Amino acid sequence: MRRLLLALLLFSFFTSPSFSQKKTDLFKTLDTELEKARVALKTPGFAVAIVQKDQIVYAKGFGYKDVENQVPVTENTLFAIGSSSKAFTSAVLGVLRKDEKIDFDERPGKYIPELRFAEPWMNEQIIVKDLMAHRTGLPRHDFSWFMFPSESKSELIKRIEFQEPFTGLRQQWYYNNWMFFLQGEIGARLTGKTWEQNVKELFFDKLGMTRSNFRIPEMEKDADKSFGYSVELDGKTSKMDYYNIAAMGPAGAINSSVSEMSNWLITWINGGNFKGEQIIPEDYVKEAMSAQMVVSAGTPSKEHPDVQFSNYGYGWFLASYRGHYRVEHGGNIDGFSASASFFPTDSLGIMILTNQNGSPLPNVVRNMVADRMLNLEPADWLGETVKRLEEAKEAQAKAKAAADSTAKASLTKPSHILMDYTGTYEHPGYGKMEIDLKNDTLFVQTGLLGGFLEHKDYDTFNMYLIYQGEPNKDNAFPFQFVSNMTGDISGLKAPFEPALDPIEFKRTPKENELSIDDLKKYEGAYLLMGVQEVKVYIKEEKLYAFVPGQPEYELVNIGEHEFNLKVLEGFKVKFEEKDGEITAVSFIQPNGTFRGERKKVE
Repeated sequence: MRRLLLALLLFSFFTSPSFSQKKTDLFKTLDTELEKARVALKTPGFAVAIVQKDQIVYAKGFGYKDVENQVPVTENTLFAIGSSSKAFTSAVLGVLRKDEKIDFDERPGKYIPELRFAEPWMNEQIIVKDLMAHRTGLPRHDFSWFMFPSESKSELIKRIEFQEPFTGLRQQWYYNNWMFFLQGEIGARLTGKTWEQNVKELFFDKLGMTRSNFRIPEMEKDADKSFGYSVELDGKTSKMDYYNIAAMGPAGAINSSVSEMSNWLITWINGGNFKGEQIIPEDYVKEAMSAQMVVSAGTPSKEHPDVQFSNYGYGWFLASYRGHYRVEHGGNIDGFSASASFFPTDSLGIMILTNQNGSPLPNVVRNMVADRMLNLEPADWLGETVKRLEEAKEAQAKAKAAADSTAKASLTKPSHILMDYTGTYEHPGYGKMEIDLKNDTLFVQTGLLGGFLEHKDYDTFNMYLIYQGEPNKDNAFPFQFVSNMTGDISGLKAPFEPALDPIEFKRTPKENELSIDDLKKYEGAYLLMGVQEVKVYIKEEKLYAFVPGQPEYELVNIGEHEFNLKVLEGFKVKFEEKDGEITAVSFIQPNGTFRGERKKVE
């Protein structure tokens, strides 16, 4: 009887008007604080949802999803969630493991037979778990997919073989989007369905996530979607184009709302269960939100001694937040930032989506909400962040002033005329860049992004990306062009991966199309060094050179009277003209130049 009375008293307390009023007052105060944060951080718009146990207790939009037309954000507005998608990708494998279709301790090559890594030890020792916990020894190599996107999964798989590691297996945690692409492809191979179909059928359909999607066209046709924006430190706001992540989707392609993502958090808080159905295997849930790799020391700071340790599970970051176990993953993609977090022992989940590129707001709002919902003394997260942004703004201004004061024209010249730097530059682990000369400026085009080159020193040029329609003059990639033994430009080195030496791209000169009549003037026999006869002739509408005792060589025109030997790097042929007639040829190769007069036809 006493226990029954206590239960009734507790029930009446939690359902009493006074308790409900406290919660209402809390959320009213939260409304004010969150709008204050939005304004202080110059964020165009964002949405937040809070879940407790199996209920959404708060969901609201702030600011604008369409700044130009002042259209407000709602709790149902779609945003790109970026890398908050990763937990979905790994969870697909969690479901497949329960079905005994995959072993996390197996090599990924078992499921993708054509997969090769750069080093033999990687092929032999990397297991699926390593892909899930960012511990393969590979750095990010992000420019390989960001600048050179592809819809071809097979092409992306081929690139991995040429992406160098920077450390040994499981020696250091390093974030890598490529390994989540591989997880998505492993799931696809095991089910015969695409990554998108797997996520939709296993999770979206079962969690009522009916508007969540994977592709920009689907996002664009939704009436309640947000545009993305960049916000400079001075507050200047610019609309950004959506980024099509293409075949790299498993690393971060999902678009969703805080209301639908709340169901995802509820599922994790409840051990993988949603409305009585086990959506994610319970043993996988425990494993995924347990430490699989140390991210960093995560030692307490002087300012926040109760925020500590930094580990990673499967698609989730793990930390101790003021004495509470926190599981979280952020997301950043052009124009959008996100944070999905939950506190499993507190049955609390917090979802934040914003339309600000690289925004500090999700972390600030997450902490503000957590402090209030966990009954902690609120820390001044907003004030600290605003202070850091002001310091960054001042540092940026000083750096620009210093750069402007020391800027000077290069005192050196390139070793070649600008036309000699044009051509196709390729690296098998990245892709192709085209460099063309237009109006005395060298322009670069990758698979997606363009840019231009500005001479810096000798054969080094600064490459400025044209990003979102504007040249990014604040960040330059130094391109160092390299020459072969004959002095021709043979490639360039670019620091696309900070953890490694510059990536070297091999140059193929532009091939000029010549008519048969143009080629005919080069035909004939040439006597090299007065001894060796070389024949030049047309076959199948192409020009060839034949030296006795050697195979015939196809000649590829790269300039006026200048040809490369198609199959030999560093070898070229240059013809001489006098009075409108070809009179001689020089074979230019690493061991010297060999000239021959054209034999007269008798």
